[in-house]
Amino acid sequence: MFRKFAIALFVLCLPMIAFGQVSDDGKPVKVFTDADMVGTYDMKADTVYNLQGFVYVEDGEVLNIEAGTILKGNQGSGASATALVVAQGGTINAVGTPSAPIVMTTIIDDLDDPGDIPFSDARGKWGGLIVLGNAPINTTTGVGQIEGIPETEPRGAYGGTDPLDNSGTLQYVSIRHGGSEIGAANEINGLTMGGVGSTTTIDHVEVIYNLDDGYEWFGGTVTCNNLVAAFCGDDSFDYDEGWSGSGQFWFTIQSKDAGDRGGEHDGGTDPVDGEGFSLPAISNATYLGRGPENGGQRTFAIRDNAGAGYFNSIFAYHGQYAMSIEDKDSEPTDSRDRLVEGNIVFGNNVFWAFGNGNEAKDLANDDQFVLDYVFNDAGLENQIGDAGMAGISRDPDGGLDPRPFVTGTDSTLVQQWVDPASYGYPVAVTGYANALDHVTHQTFTSVDYQGAFDPATPISSSWVAGWTALDFYNYLGDVTKDANALPVKVVTDADIVGDSGMYYWSNDTVYNVAGFLYVDSANTLVVEPGTV
Repeated sequence: MFRKFAIALFVLCLPMIAFGQVSDDGKPVKVFTDADMVGTYDMKADTVYNLQGFVYVEDGEVLNIEAGTILKGNQGSGASATALVVAQGGTINAVGTPSAPIVMTTIIDDLDDPGDIPFSDARGKWGGLIVLGNAPINTTTGVGQIEGIPETEPRGAYGGTDPLDNSGTLQYVSIRHGGSEIGAANEINGLTMGGVGSTTTIDHVEVIYNLDDGYEWFGGTVTCNNLVAAFCGDDSFDYDEGWSGSGQFWFTIQSKDAGDRGGEHDGGTDPVDGEGFSLPAISNATYLGRGPENGGQRTFAIRDNAGAGYFNSIFAYHGQYAMSIEDKDSEPTDSRDRLVEGNIVFGNNVFWAFGNGNEAKDLANDDQFVLDYVFNDAGLENQIGDAGMAGISRDPDGGLDPRPFVTGTDSTLVQQWVDPASYGYPVAVTGYANALDHVTHQTFTSVDYQGAFDPATPISSSWVAGWTALDFYNYLGDVTKDANALPVKVVTDADIVGDSGMYYWSNDTVYNVAGFLYVDSANTLVVEPGTV
């Protein structure tokens, strides 16, 4: 089936910078190196900061970043890579707003031109953001050296004994085009968190077009809400080494040609059965893969004694199946043990559109334990069926509206939010003082829907609107549905532009033509049979 795609020059349709975006036009540029980060430093929105090399916020230092500030990292790999690193004892206060986000991007990114970086080559243009703290990790030594930083660099250490450690605040921060390679198969994640403590505030953060993972947690206790991982080259959400935080309102969408798992979830490294196990709880996630016709991976790989709790979420359009839960005879304990003992819990989730099929056995990849403990347990209320997404486009054509459709033919497949506590969470095990110490469950907000987005709120007014690159690059758009539950896309003459564009209209969308629509001599419009 044909899919819509947008041309690189869609910027011609945009007469001004979108609301909530920041501009670097006319601002002075300050080269910022590690030598500049001394004591307390205040970055201001009237200056563009050009990061060069690894810049460390060291123990006792504070980096304050004003709302609307732009940081641009130099290109380079290996020893020439660029990244911002908040070391143990350092503090970052990057507090943006919906109308003035903080943007961390590559030096080649013109923030006044959403079409200047080809989406086919948008990853790995600089490093990323690394935050390191003193909260517990489950390795033998209790400390680690974060990936992406040389072993000889002491400021790359993380982990300790303070679960309440505070590394600062990240709010309304967009991290774009990162993930430069440090070595073979060693890239920097968009946002890396090592041993980050629970009094650190992280919410409304976006990672888009990162070469490696969107987010990775190495131990720690931090809670992270309202996260976006869009079009990353590897996993969207990856945790390891006993991360015991929580999260709500997480969204990921993968490109048609890139992206691994929605969640790669590991428990330990050295040793793999280190305690306490990774036991986070996540509610209201929406994980969208490449599309079942485009290949790709399963939604979850849970292994190395990891636990997991996912509730009130929607998982769809992945190339293989829903999840693998490792059964490793060579180890004294494994993630299958976590599943049987109640440390892996999936409750009130919707699963749909998988490459292997949409029967329970397909989603479980014929693993009887996954069938019994996830899909065949009626008390967990997991559903297999179309959540009725309003519009799933992976092209910058205003056709991405990942809200569940709840007012038409699919509405019975979407249930109300259920308090994760009613499912028991992942239960605590050795290494935690009591059943509630391993995760900050009290952070969950009671809502009346599944997934990351309120169906009653237009995506143009939702929590991802305005401040994200996902919006700025014209991916987001309010999509309605006709009586047959097909998305309706309004098309005007401004949508057919460029010098050599080819446009595909597919029969899974209804096109509402507004005004005269001209297909010029340089353009071709292909309409799939059955299209309305």
